[in-house]
Amino acid sequence: MEMNTLLAIVGVIVVAVVLIALSVWFSKSRKRDLDRAMGKIAPDNQRTRDAKAAADARLAAEAAQAEAVQSEAAQSASAAPDTAAAGTETAEEPAAKESAAASATAAPAPAAQSESPESVGSRLTRLKAKLAKSGNPFGKALFNILAKDNLSESDWEDVEDTLLLADVGADASAQLVDDLRTDARITGKADPAEVRATLKDKLLDLVGRDTDRRLNAEKPGADKPSVIIMVGVNGTGKTTTAGKLARLFVAEGKSVVMGAADTFRAAAADQLETWGARVNVPVVRSDKDGADPASVAFEAAGKAKELNADVLIIDTAGRLQNKSNLMDELGKIRRVTEKQLPVSEVLLVLDATTGQNGMAQAKVFAEAIGITGVVLSKLDGSAKGGIVISVQKELGVPVKLVGLGEGPDDLAPFDPEGFVDGILA
Repeated sequence: MEMNTLLAIVGVIVVAVVLIALSVWFSKSRKRDLDRAMGKIAPDNQRTRDAKAAADARLAAEAAQAEAVQSEAAQSASAAPDTAAAGTETAEEPAAKESAAASATAAPAPAAQSESPESVGSRLTRLKAKLAKSGNPFGKALFNILAKDNLSESDWEDVEDTLLLADVGADASAQLVDDLRTDARITGKADPAEVRATLKDKLLDLVGRDTDRRLNAEKPGADKPSVIIMVGVNGTGKTTTAGKLARLFVAEGKSVVMGAADTFRAAAADQLETWGARVNVPVVRSDKDGADPASVAFEAAGKAKELNADVLIIDTAGRLQNKSNLMDELGKIRRVTEKQLPVSEVLLVLDATTGQNGMAQAKVFAEAIGITGVVLSKLDGSAKGGIVISVQKELGVPVKLVGLGEGPDDLAPFDPEGFVDGILA
């Protein structure tokens, strides 16, 4: 075979191989471009490679977690025969609890029952017993001095000092000492029984044995509704006393409405409402703190008229910023209330433990609104018992009610004889 012919054959073969290779390459390149255009192959860049690696790692983790869950399920299934009964009980217990909870929710709540306040007679007996057990140093100190055979001038000075320390007041103390010194039963060689009887008589004279201490709402021909305005500085127990007074009237079978006209102390209206709810006494109050107290009193008077209540009790603010402010505020409450109903009573609540320190404040209230009676709170039979005498002498009005404890029914009409017996016990 000629050399040219051989070279031509080799050339054709090479060209054919090259053409075949080019055809294969072109075919693969075309398929790859087509797949990329259809979204089957993502562009080969670094961002894509990173995303693919993260996806592979996430899939691997999910696969491992699924495998662990399947393993636990298999173990639980293998243990099922041993715990079938327990599993049934466990499944039934939540169902029973849910059923019980549903029954409790569906069952109506029991209606709140109102309390039955203690009767007046029972209160008086109990308060006398409290006074007698209080170990009052006032009465005992007087008796120990006066029971001596012969009283010296020094002894009489001790008597007067004891009276002053008991907040009897200077004028009343001097009067009592003079009366005792001129009584033959004391200055002579009297026995203890005579000394006690004499001391009781003299104290009863000072306290006022025949004073009319009835609340105006309980007198024949009283207005209906009978309006009572409660006054006193904050801290004396004024709002609490108003609530206790409502209970006292309820115990006597009277219908009561209360007005929360102390709109400056945030908790006053809530406190009064709590007292009222316990004995089914409606309370008229403002929707917001700081409202006009006179407007609340006016609305309360209207509500009492509407319900034809026996008594309306109006609680007032106890801020004592200055005399003029107090007079204006309390005066306005009274004037506005009287546009609806006449005011029958203004009760001053005085903390008995403050003694003579509270007298100046008491006089301001007396001048501001004209009080008709005093309520002595916290009169627990302590050495301050003489405040009963001095407050009446200074203000010219009787002590009508006393409180001897924190209980809801520890408020009762003031009984002079029981009081004197208690402090001399």
